[in-house]
Amino acid sequence: MFKRRSQRHTGRWSARRAARGTQPRNQAPPIPAGAGRVACEVIDPVGLPMRADVAVIAADGRQVARGCSDPFGLYQATVPPGDYQLAVSAEGFQPRRTPVRITERDYAAAGPIQLDIAPQPPLPSPGRWDLDPAHTAIRFVARHIGLGDVHGRFNRFQGSVWIGDPVTSSRLEVLIDAASIDTGVQARDDHLRSPDFLDVHTYPHLRFSADRFTHRGGNRWTVAGVLGLHGVSRTVRLDTVYLGTGTGMDGETRAACRATTELHREDYTLNWRKMLAAGIAVVGPTVRVELDIQAIRAES
Repeated sequence: MFKRRSQRHTGRWSARRAARGTQPRNQAPPIPAGAGRVACEVIDPVGLPMRADVAVIAADGRQVARGCSDPFGLYQATVPPGDYQLAVSAEGFQPRRTPVRITERDYAAAGPIQLDIAPQPPLPSPGRWDLDPAHTAIRFVARHIGLGDVHGRFNRFQGSVWIGDPVTSSRLEVLIDAASIDTGVQARDDHLRSPDFLDVHTYPHLRFSADRFTHRGGNRWTVAGVLGLHGVSRTVRLDTVYLGTGTGMDGETRAACRATTELHREDYTLNWRKMLAAGIAVVGPTVRVELDIQAIRAES
């Protein structure tokens, strides 16, 4: 047991040394001529390594490299010599920029770079907020039988969220017109509206009702409820990022968020294998739903 722990600690220590530029040259990939290597370690407010997006920005504003720190919080890139900034960002944290100078055939270490938690935007006030269809999008992405992605949206819907006090006692109701599905291809949309898929004549609406709002820290929430589709109801959890409130051009108060979830078509008796057997190559078994929502505070 002690030997295993020691090996794990040694491996992590070596990785950190490499990020700081202290790894022996013969143990790291060679640096090509006319280039240098930049490395950094990203940590959270309590000093633990964290994943973050890292971009290497040149003096003229060009992005010359981009990537993500690994589970140890480490990132490195090989770039031409010069003066750069490392732009480090992660959702829910305040972004940081750190200057670094790269010289030929040498390492430049920046860090550890600590990201602090971003201030949480003010929560919407209690009461009813109505979805604004002009500034709200209900989109989906599905695999086209392994050949590519099918992108679509629903064009007609309505809904409201009743913000409670506390916010965790809120509830949401959204009604979507099934026939308004739009993938940009008429023949495919006709198939999707047919009894083989949505069967819009029998089931004209998709309905989502949620009454479980769970704060996950920062501006992240989980909104859980029931989605009714094709005559079947299943529990759905929306991974939600709250974006805050603001004032519209007409003086109205708005709140915004982004949300995603993943649906499995067979959960709603939409049998893709049967459709394939019938020669209807529409979409694969998994559908990713993406929501961009703006809601307007209803007048009391």
